[in-house]
Amino acid sequence: MNSGSPTAAQKGLKHRTLSAAILDQLRQSILDGTHPAGTQLRQDALADAYGVSRIPVREALFQLEAEGLVRMVPQKGAIVSDLSVEEINDVFELRRIMEPRLLERAIPLFTDADFTRLDAIHARFTAATKAHDVSQWGILNADFHMALYDRAALPRTRQIVAALLQTSDRYTRLQLSTTEAMDRAKSEHAQLIALCRAGAVTEATSFLDAHIGQVHADLLRVIEQRAARAKAAGGTRQGTSEGTGETTDAAGADTKRRTRSKSLAKGEDLR
Repeated sequence: MNSGSPTAAQKGLKHRTLSAAILDQLRQSILDGTHPAGTQLRQDALADAYGVSRIPVREALFQLEAEGLVRMVPQKGAIVSDLSVEEINDVFELRRIMEPRLLERAIPLFTDADFTRLDAIHARFTAATKAHDVSQWGILNADFHMALYDRAALPRTRQIVAALLQTSDRYTRLQLSTTEAMDRAKSEHAQLIALCRAGAVTEATSFLDAHIGQVHADLLRVIEQRAARAKAAGGTRQGTSEGTGETTDAAGADTKRRTRSKSLAKGEDLR
């Protein structure tokens, strides 16, 4: 007999559902820059904001840690991760190993419906780049790549690649920050579709490897440029601060000299 009270299983399902919803929102807030790198995500504040207990929030934060989007710091809790060059290299090197293997298995099994789907995703990706809809770039890029591999009977590999592409979301937004990179991405995606449609397995897998490698190189270049600009800006601020300090010191010394001169003129002893 059901008394109307939720069972343990129902409570567990509710927590998992809440945790998944919170996870999606937090992940999106990190990827779109609402929570930039270095932001502390406090469990109590998030629980209050979402109107839930800390349990689903904690579960969501642990999943974000597993995805590499936050790191757990003693005494501080969850901190939004920086864009780590080491992680970027790891992610893209793994992608270059796994994705051509998936595509090689998928191409002989493609159907007309698969190409219709690929064309549709590519059209949406093109529209999003033209509209500068940054929130969709990473999502549609991941959708495109996973659609390429959908026929590959390698479920574990596809699962790993899906996670890598999810991690790559904010990298994709950063890498596509130039018109040149956006135009190249659209062109190369179209070329990949054409090679798959022609059944050119060797050419398609080689092209895919080069495509991922180019995105990796673009991303490292963007990060290097940002670091150089930040360093230059920091040097400018330091120079300004030092200049102000020197001016303040000089002004202070001049004030002291004027005060001493006036006192001497009045015959006061300053010893």
